[in-house]
Amino acid sequence: MTVAPAKAVDKADLGPLPNWNLADLYAGTSDPALERDLKSLATQSGEFKRAYEGKLAGLSGADLLAALTAYEKMQDLAGRVGSYAQLAYAGNMTDPELARFQQNISERLNQISVETLFFTLELNRIEDVVLAKQLAHVPLQRYQPWLDAVRAFRPHQLSDEAERLLHEKSITGRQAWNRMFDETMADLRFDVNGEKLTSNEVLNLLTDRDGAKRKAAAMGLHKGLKDNQRIFALVTNTLAKDKEVEDKWRNFARPVSSRNLANQVEDEVVDALVTAVKESYPKLSHRYYTLKAKWMGVDALDFWDRNAPLPRDDDRLIPWAEATKSVLDAYREFSPELAEVGKQFFDKNWIDAPSRPGKDPGAFAHPTVPSAHPYLLLNYHGRTRDVMTLAHELGHGVYQVLAGPQGALLADTPLTLAETASVFGEMLTFQSLLAREQDPAKRRILLAGKVEDMLNTVVRQIAMHNFETALHAERRSGEVMPERIAEIWLETQREALGSGIKLEKDSAYGVYWSYIPHFIHVPFYVYAYAFGDCLVNSLYAVYRGANEGFATKYLDMLRAGGTKRHKELLAPFGLNAADPAFWSKGLGVVSGFIDELEAM
Repeated sequence: MTVAPAKAVDKADLGPLPNWNLADLYAGTSDPALERDLKSLATQSGEFKRAYEGKLAGLSGADLLAALTAYEKMQDLAGRVGSYAQLAYAGNMTDPELARFQQNISERLNQISVETLFFTLELNRIEDVVLAKQLAHVPLQRYQPWLDAVRAFRPHQLSDEAERLLHEKSITGRQAWNRMFDETMADLRFDVNGEKLTSNEVLNLLTDRDGAKRKAAAMGLHKGLKDNQRIFALVTNTLAKDKEVEDKWRNFARPVSSRNLANQVEDEVVDALVTAVKESYPKLSHRYYTLKAKWMGVDALDFWDRNAPLPRDDDRLIPWAEATKSVLDAYREFSPELAEVGKQFFDKNWIDAPSRPGKDPGAFAHPTVPSAHPYLLLNYHGRTRDVMTLAHELGHGVYQVLAGPQGALLADTPLTLAETASVFGEMLTFQSLLAREQDPAKRRILLAGKVEDMLNTVVRQIAMHNFETALHAERRSGEVMPERIAEIWLETQREALGSGIKLEKDSAYGVYWSYIPHFIHVPFYVYAYAFGDCLVNSLYAVYRGANEGFATKYLDMLRAGGTKRHKELLAPFGLNAADPAFWSKGLGVVSGFIDELEAM
């Protein structure tokens, strides 16, 4: 059988796609304002060091507040410069001039920040009783959540000299390996039936209606990754060893512990989440993929059919204008205010949607800084999943806008909470689309698509978390060969997906670990997706049960930014993530959707 050549989606079918306007940060890479701001930062940081180094414990509450205010102002300006460099680079990571620009900006910001590094180190050396007296100054109390988050790392802080060395070398250490991974992935082209495609274009073909195209894409991706697995294994091994060394010096008990501390969530809460999801594999992913295999007329699905369209799915392309309307309408049904915040992203060119060579192949919402506004990066191909990705990233964006008034030190949220608004935005959009669909066959397709998205968000992310856990544990005994990494990957994926997906010992899927950027950029990030999904499922159940006043409380939660921890934020909704039943309640929503599918 002859297979038609694979190709990217015809942009004309999608209508005009927006490109972001970064001029709200800087007019271009040669904008004189960039150099002006970098010089200003260098001056401010030097003055700050001379004014406060070695003196924090002796300051009055009012003077410590003045120091914090000056520090926050510098953080905002540095964040503006760094955000612009990152976003410009993300637009085309294969452009050597943009790569050089981003690297030079990173190096200059790193050197400037060395001058202010003493601040958080010295804050952590202030005795509790002394800080308590300083906090008697009422206006300073606004910053207590940030101070608490910084001081949570006190037991893991090294000497000033060691901290400075690690800080200065990060630019040639972790950051350099991250850049190598990003540019390698951006530069790769995968051969699919004679067409040279980017990773994003190939991954999009894994949802194509034509099974032959899906297989060709899967094999093309396998070959390209396999040919480069030694590079990816080197990056992975190096960063895992780097983490092990630093964790040992900082006295973290487990590889995940530093991430949990940064996420302001206890080890036991994360362990309870992981255990609950693993115990639910049989009634979630195992059951669903067996059901899908039956729908597809096979005993078990090939791995490239995991996200395949269902029979009778028209697989039509969704124009950008329709996607925009669907998402904003769903947001508006929940809260007109939420929709108005989201509408700004479309009206003011805060979104970059087209897929193009060299562009970051993923999707993200970059918060930039509170004095500016967030930007969204997508690779929009017109699939239903792309609409959900838009809803997801817009959720991040509105969260960042609403939390912005908290300021540069208090706006940021831990990863576990950062995923709340994004996943909630997806749920709102899904429920809105489902409510409008009257055709039973199309409702089944919508519901199945949502289940697959939830399994990707919960089950697959916990499987990836378990992969990371096993890989980092094995790395402590020596370098892990690519073939062994593939074995660990397949073992954890096989456990999660069940017999409904064929994953033989030598499966071509074994090398797919290598394209996941989270393993490189932010080790142990991935469980935050499952945390957010289960949290949102529980939140949505509260909303459906008694929604009067819910939207107001929800928006207040988003506005709080990083000023509260998950226990405080969930309390108004009667929820507690430390309760083991909390996770079961969230997972029960997914199981209930599968029940509905089985009954159809």
